[in-house]
Amino acid sequence: MNHNYQKDISGCGLTGLISRKRRRVSGSHIVKSLCLMTDRGNGLGAGYAAYGIYPEFKDFYAFHIMYDEPSVRRTVEEVLKASYHIEKIEEIPTSPVKTIPISPLLVRYFVQPLKEKLVGDVLESDFVVSTVMRVNSEIEGAYIFSSGKNMGAFKGVGNPCDIAEFFRMEEYEGYIWTAHTRFPTNTPGWWGGAHPFTLLDWSIVHNGEISSYGINKRYLEMYGYKLTLLTDTEVAAYLLDLLIRRHGLSIPVACSALASPFWKNIDRMDEGEREALTALRLTYGSALLNGPFSILFGHSNGLVGINDRIKLRPLVAAIKDDITYMASEESAIRAICPAPEKVWAPRAGDPVIVDLEE
Repeated sequence: MNHNYQKDISGCGLTGLISRKRRRVSGSHIVKSLCLMTDRGNGLGAGYAAYGIYPEFKDFYAFHIMYDEPSVRRTVEEVLKASYHIEKIEEIPTSPVKTIPISPLLVRYFVQPLKEKLVGDVLESDFVVSTVMRVNSEIEGAYIFSSGKNMGAFKGVGNPCDIAEFFRMEEYEGYIWTAHTRFPTNTPGWWGGAHPFTLLDWSIVHNGEISSYGINKRYLEMYGYKLTLLTDTEVAAYLLDLLIRRHGLSIPVACSALASPFWKNIDRMDEGEREALTALRLTYGSALLNGPFSILFGHSNGLVGINDRIKLRPLVAAIKDDITYMASEESAIRAICPAPEKVWAPRAGDPVIVDLEE
């Protein structure tokens, strides 16, 4: 055994920003921030998500679909045409990049569910989720990796700068951005496994390892979610959809369920808060995320950053004018905001919640 072995210490890197006044920011900014952290990944995945990028189709769900085999495209489009009005179909614009010699076929669809398909008390959002689950679990070689309105995810196997060049990110403008460079440890590096993970308007980027994945997965399957993407981050996206959209929890309460305080800390709280958090832990114990993590999740009305309960993964936040920045490293923020008005490290389990102004 070589006792001079030196472990290559690294980890995923994440970054994000939000303009509370909905000023649309060029993708070149978030690319610059993420590329500064290229060494936190190993080239097996990078990606970006942005909100406000499709204003001309803001009332349509934007399905971004990967096809490993072009032959399955017809199968998926038959499914879509049977249940949706399709306003537009086009291949996602890309540029040739020498370091990305192979990629899946990437197509986007702007769609609305047909009214006759929404029978009974079926909600439009539930109908869209069922379509995503069906395609991703039943049609081999096809994967819907983005399904929200006026937002989109762009991701693949490669380094942050190469993926940005491939997807021509500088051509997009959005008022919320998240981005991620990946260093997979327990799961394969494949195009669908890169971050962000999305469902409807939720998008997740994650640094860490969710050791409660098995419990979380079984809990989600009770509610009809199908987890097929071979990575722990998928559970975080679906848990947010379950807790906030379907169960109606507020974002702060949902964050308390995902990163609940330790029992010893709950016991020290005053009676009202202790009873509330005890009830939350008892009800949503299977939704608790264990293990080290820092997460950014974007949604149609804002951006949230949260750490695990011990802060085993880094997360830094900063403010300048109406823009809030969050990233794994302060340097990634200063790369695009050299003189922030305030910089801080959020406390463990204490979410940073930023909402868009009306």
